Parts: sequence; C-alpha cells; structure tokens
Amino acid sequence: MGMNDTPTSERKHIAFFGCRNAGKSSLLNAVTGQNFAIVSDVLGTTTDPVYKAMELLPAGPVVVIDTPGLDDVGDLGKMRIEKAVGVLRKTDLAILVVDSSKGFSKADEDILSNIAERKIPAIIVSNKSDISESNISDSISDNGLVKNSGYTVMKASATTKEGIHELKEKIAALLNEDSDNGKVLVGDLINAGDIVVLVVPIDKAAPKGRLILPQQQTIRDLLDHGAIPIVCRDSELQSVIDKYASDIKLVITDSQAFKKVGEIVPDNIPLTSFSILFSRYKGELEHQLAGVDAVRNLKDGDYVLIAEGCTHHRQCGDIGTEKIPAMLRKKANVQIDFTQGTEYPSDLSKYKVIIHCGGCMLNEKEMKARISLAKEAGVPITNYGMTIAFITGILERSMKPILNK
Repeated sequence: MGMNDTPTSERKHIAFFGCRNAGKSSLLNAVTGQNFAIVSDVLGTTTDPVYKAMELLPAGPVVVIDTPGLDDVGDLGKMRIEKAVGVLRKTDLAILVVDSSKGFSKADEDILSNIAERKIPAIIVSNKSDISESNISDSISDNGLVKNSGYTVMKASATTKEGIHELKEKIAALLNEDSDNGKVLVGDLINAGDIVVLVVPIDKAAPKGRLILPQQQTIRDLLDHGAIPIVCRDSELQSVIDKYASDIKLVITDSQAFKKVGEIVPDNIPLTSFSILFSRYKGELEHQLAGVDAVRNLKDGDYVLIAEGCTHHRQCGDIGTEKIPAMLRKKANVQIDFTQGTEYPSDLSKYKVIIHCGGCMLNEKEMKARISLAKEAGVPITNYGMTIAFITGILERSMKPILNK
C-alpha cells in the first residue's frame, strides 16, 4: 500500500444482499461501472462473498461486497447463507436487492430484520423494474418491517440502468451521514511541530522492504497534523534519545518491544504503542483496558483466544502465535486457541479472555462487532499492546498519554 492509498480497513464497506437471481451481481456491476461480479442465470452463481476495493463516485473510496443468495438450499447452501449473514459484521451500508417480478420473500424479511437489529443503514432496491408488470415497489414499501425500519425503497434496473444514478447518489448521501466525524489515530495527542519517535523493530517476523500498516497509518496521521516523526529500530533508540530527548513529545513503539523501549525511554517522555492507539481508534479502549484484569487472573487450564485480524504468514518469533503465548505461560499453564483473518468463533463461552490484535486490517464496524460478541458471551476482551504492557509492568505508563487526553 502506498502512503496515499486508502487502506481497505479505512474504506466504507457496501454489501449487496438478496435471494438467488435477484440480480445482486448485475446491479452491483451497474452501480460500480465494472464487470467484476460474475453474472449468470444459473441459481447460486455467487458461492462466497466477493470483495472489491474501488473508488465509487460520488461516495469515494469504498469496498463493495457481493454475497451468496439468501435462499440457497441444502447443507452447502446453509453454509453459503451463513457466510452472507456474516458479512453484516463489517457492513457500513447494506443494499437489499429484491426481484421486483417476485416480490418480498421470507429470506428478504429475515436479512432486513437482522440489518435493522444491528442498526446498519440500508437501501431496499426493487430490481428488474424493466420486466415487472406489477408495482412491487409499493407493496415492499407497505411491508410492516420495511415501514418500521424507515429504510428507503428505490426502483432500479441493472439492464436498462433505470434508477442507477439515483441509487449511487443515495449511497453517497448515507455514507456521508455515517462519517467518522474527524476521528484521528494520534493527531489529537500532539501539536504541530512536535517530534514523535516511532520504534519499529526489524526482526525475522518483519515484512521485507516495507513497514506494516499500523506504522504507515501512524506516520501519515502525524504528517497530516504537522508533527515530525522520527522512525528508528529499537537498536538505535538510545542514540535517538541521547540526541533529541529534550524535544521528544511522544514515543510510540511496536508492542513486542515494550520492555526494552520502556527501559530506554526516560520516565518524563510519554510512551505508548501502535496496538493501544488502534484500540482507541477502532475498538473500545476502556472496555479492552478492563479486560486486562482477566489476564491478571489466569489460572492453569484456562482457555484463551488469541485473535488476529490479518492472514500474514507466521514467522519465527510471531507476536501472536509465539511471543504472547510464551508470556502467558510464564503466568499459568493456559490452553490457547488461535484465529486469524475473517475467522472468529460464534461460541466464545469457553474462554476466560480474548486477546485481540489492534485490528488494523479490520474496519471499525467488524472490530466493534467482535467486541460486542465478547460482551454478549460475558467474556473479557483486551488487546496485544495492553497485554504485553501489563506483563512487562508498564501498563499504567503506556495508557497515560491517551487517558490523560
């Protein structure tokens, strides 16, 4: 990713839902002006969610998602439906596509109820208006569930392009209403002209020739706010401190280097980590901070879930699968399960605590959905940075720059 590219996790996610052959893929292609979704008269052509990052004018940078049909059948069909419904966890705007020649189905009602329960903005599109003989749009608008939800019902035809321009305008309007209101990653913690040191260990687990996404985003946010970022490895940190100590306003480190960095950085210089910043940016900082108590109270035989939002290849010394487990097992003989990418258990009841990464590869909607699932299960959830800071004895110090804001 280039410094000027919008990461997928920072793009609004627009998901298209509907029954098989309602015209989801055709409508999506018409809205985007691209033929990235496969279109066929064969039922069940879309078998897995399909994601595409793109610029959708006038909405801006988005991710559009094509989903399997909600009325699929059989054991495989049930799995496909589960995949489609799972997309709601990351959906910022839902487009429910209804075949206007068939009307509103039970599957449409079920997904709309789920969308409304999650308070996701949505548009209901009566598709295939060019071949419909009856005014299905009115009957959809009169549906009690639709009325109660307050969602807009629009006519469209993927074939004739009727209503496509209006649909795109409505999409942009809803996404603008759901904007992040100027939320920043680190810029509100510093002033223009401040020197901020970023500590980036280069070890076997570090990707070759590039910085990882949290480091890139933090640098960009600092630059956007007029700060002066100095990037160094932990091995050169002491020389940076010796040279600039009186001018450094904040040090941000990779969490795995907390112990070493905490020993080098003087107590009068604020210190935190990329992971903790992302907890504030995408998660629920205070709730995840409270989750540290569960790490403190771990006992032999307890189950821990370590969840990673990305799917990078595990290297020797990986923070999630090696370093954190080794730290935990010095406290207690715990049983550890791992998940990565889009995989996340629906049943969390056996775990004493969930330790999640900062979520840089997840959009805010999905990160908060995962936290909500933990809350519903009554399972504490914290994150990598807070866990390591607690184990290394600098949790209070690492939280001070943020909690004092």
